[in-house]
Amino acid sequence: MPSTTPDVMISAQGIHKAFGGNEVLRGVSLDLLRGEVVAVIGPSGSGKSTFLRCLNHLETIDRGTITIEGETLARSEGDAKAQYVGDAEIRRIGRKMGMVFQSFNLFPHLTVLENVIEAPIIVKGMKREQIVPKAEALLKKVGLLEKRDAYPNRLSGGQKQRVAIARALAMEPDILLFDEPTSALDPELTGEVLRTMRGLAEEHMTMLVVTHEMGFAREVANRVIFMDGGHIVEQGPAETFFASPQHGRTKAFLHNML
Repeated sequence: MPSTTPDVMISAQGIHKAFGGNEVLRGVSLDLLRGEVVAVIGPSGSGKSTFLRCLNHLETIDRGTITIEGETLARSEGDAKAQYVGDAEIRRIGRKMGMVFQSFNLFPHLTVLENVIEAPIIVKGMKREQIVPKAEALLKKVGLLEKRDAYPNRLSGGQKQRVAIARALAMEPDILLFDEPTSALDPELTGEVLRTMRGLAEEHMTMLVVTHEMGFAREVANRVIFMDGGHIVEQGPAETFFASPQHGRTKAFLHNML
């Protein structure tokens, strides 16, 4: 059964997802607790990003149950196909989560500030004068207030990703999902994004992070999950996960990554 206690922010139980004949998720279960930073690692094709996209309804699941802060998003009974709540409920529950993609997804025709205020105005119906001060505070938080009037094509990859984080935060989500947020960046630009994420972790933001950055997983995450072949193979507190992995597949992966 899904966990519904207040401190469980996301409860995903028995998640199955296939694309045609390719079963990408094979019964993945995870509880994400309030204020927890969980890093999801694993080889390409292991189902990490698909799992993240299922949580915020960018993909629909075949079977399983997803509960966000105690509210059911999708549920299946036994082997029956998962049934989702209505569209309005999906949107309302979905707003509890913010998503940061690997490819930034900024609007090229909007300035940095306009990118940040767009969703609060369109989706939440906020007035421009309400959201602009908040957006400026968020841009200051990610170190980019001086770029408020710049267009995305004038920014580095690291700056674009920090704007994307500010944009996600502008919707005031309770949970942030990160899908390999540094994989499209040059190594020298990765650090500035990870510093921003580290700052959020220090503020106890609830975060689920699919990443290839082992240093971030080791130093910032409370818990690390290793996925392979559509399964969670191993998980545990970051310190013990890296110091003494138990599963042979985990050991081989970390040997190649570290």
